[in-house]
Parts: sequence; structure tokens; C-alpha cells
Amino acid sequence: MGKYYDNSIVPDHLRRNYDVYDRIKKLNIEMGSFDEDVKSLKGAGISGLVFHESGLVYLSGHGVGPGQMYDDPDRIKEGQNAAEWVAGSMIRRLHWGLTCGGEGGDLNDVIYTVKAIGMVVSTDVAFDGGPAVMNGFSQQWQSVFGGGKGAFAVDGEDVNYGGVHARSAIGGFTGRFSIEPEIIVAIPPELSKAIIENRGWIFPLPPAMLEKVRADRG
Repeated sequence: MGKYYDNSIVPDHLRRNYDVYDRIKKLNIEMGSFDEDVKSLKGAGISGLVFHESGLVYLSGHGVGPGQMYDDPDRIKEGQNAAEWVAGSMIRRLHWGLTCGGEGGDLNDVIYTVKAIGMVVSTDVAFDGGPAVMNGFSQQWQSVFGGGKGAFAVDGEDVNYGGVHARSAIGGFTGRFSIEPEIIVAIPPELSKAIIENRGWIFPLPPAMLEKVRADRG
């Protein structure tokens, strides 16, 4: 496990006993590279991640998918696939946000997941499939961090429940995509403070800090 996770407040009966990167590999989630995923904040209007000294990490939403959702099983499945993909994309972003500065943390230091919101695009006033579409996101998240709806659960049980989250999933938005999820996770406060003290609370990185991080990596 992550060195910060090992010293966290997680009770023994909820403690993770597997490496999340093993699950990521089995799920074929692409994790990218430093050069691809660690960018400058120059000119950006929003951040992808914000670290709080309490240990909360806020991930901005990401809109994906083929377009408007409506109550048809095939269309719902397309939305679920898009939601699953964006879960992997956000896990990738979180990985680089946690690791790029060399503070010693990684995805194994995620203690638990706090809250997810899924905004599902549909102008059909009778549409009630928003939660079903968002399930693609939640199930993929649980597959990595633990939960009874994840790919590694057996009879509704997993060895850890760090991916289970409070959630809202609502439809009625406009846009040329299907769903925009966002999520909040908890990491050990010691890790969050180390990140903030070393490089700041925001990811992508301010330009000067990006150059420093690159230089430190050699």
C-alpha cells in the first residue's frame, strides 16, 4: 500500500489489501505519461484537481459521450460506456496529480471516495435514465478503489469499499456530449499537506512549478 495510507486512520476491517494499479492494469485503463499528462496551468480558466489540507481532493468534471440521452437500452449503454471511460480518465488525472511532484504518494493512498455528481445530457422531460447512465462511472470507480458494484466484487462484496461514494445523478442538461461526472476523494492529510507545501494546491501546475518538477525528475 501507499506509505501514507499505511499510517492513515482506516480501521482494519475497511483497510485495502490490494494494489490498485494491479486492478487498473486488469481493466486496461491507460495511465499515460508525465509528458502527456502533467501540463502547465498557463492560460487555464479552471483546474483539473484542487488539494485541500484536510485531505479532500476535488476533481473537475469532464463531459464525454455521443450526445443526448433518452430512454432506450442501447442509448443508455452508450452513455454508460462514456461514463466508464471518463472514470478511467479521471483516475489517470488523479494519478499524475498525486505522483508528479515526488512527495511519495500515489493512487494507493486514496483512503475513500466522498461524493460524485453525474450531470446527464437530456432534453427529454420524460427521461429517467440518468442514474443508469452514471452507473457506468460509479461501477468503474468501484472496480479500482473497491465496492460491491465493481468488476472484482463477488456476490456484491469486495475486499474494500474505498470506491463507494455518495452520489447525485440528474438529467435535463443541454450539450453535445452525454454525461459530465465530477468526484471528491479523501487522501491522508499528511500527503495533501506535503503536496501543497512542495508544489501548491492546484493541478495542472503553475508554469514555474512545472519547470521545477521537470528539473527535479531529471
